[in-house]
Order: sequence, then C-alpha cells, then structure tokens
Amino acid sequence: MPGVRYLPQDRLPAECYRPSVRPYRGLQPLDYPFHDKTVTVTTCGRICFIRQKVNLSTVFAGQKVGIRQIDERIWLVTFMKYDLGFFDHETCRLKPATSPFGAKVLPMSPE
Repeated sequence: MPGVRYLPQDRLPAECYRPSVRPYRGLQPLDYPFHDKTVTVTTCGRICFIRQKVNLSTVFAGQKVGIRQIDERIWLVTFMKYDLGFFDHETCRLKPATSPFGAKVLPMSPE
C-alpha cells in the first residue's frame, strides 16, 4: 500500500515516534443551545443535579455536557452531538442511549 510504512522487527515503536508538527489545541468551547442546562463533569466523572450525583465517566472529566428534560422525570445527557444516555431525577442512574458508533444496518429496499 502506498504511504503505509511497517516497523522493522528490531525497532520499538518509541524509537520510530515523531511528534506531530500540528499543536493540539483541545476542543472548542461546547455550547448546548437546545438543552435546559450545561454542566461541567467533575474530576470523578459525575454531574451534580438537584443535589444528587449522576455518574457518567471520568473520560468526560472537566468537559461540559448538556442536559435536557424530555419527560416529567426523564433527562437526556449529551456530549457534543452524541446522546450519552438518560436518567430520572429520583434514582439518578444513567441508562446508556443507543451507541452512535455502533454498526448501522440499513433495511433492505423493497422491490
């Protein structure tokens, strides 16, 4: 394949590493205009909601997520354009939404 380089077996990946010439500037400021609230995820991976804690993941620590009420007791949590899951304000347990990264199978077209 053109452009694909394979490592010789006698070299470690660290020996071949070169830093990128493009600096990483992080994410742009996140805004959730269609959500009820924008909250910052704590370092332990939680959001605080009406004096209760909702566990998300430490992966989101320091990031802003949007929460939007979709039913009387049900809230949706969104990161960027991805819906992470739903929680009710009594149990505050997050139920994952359908994975936006999962395989998508299109229905067969009728003939």
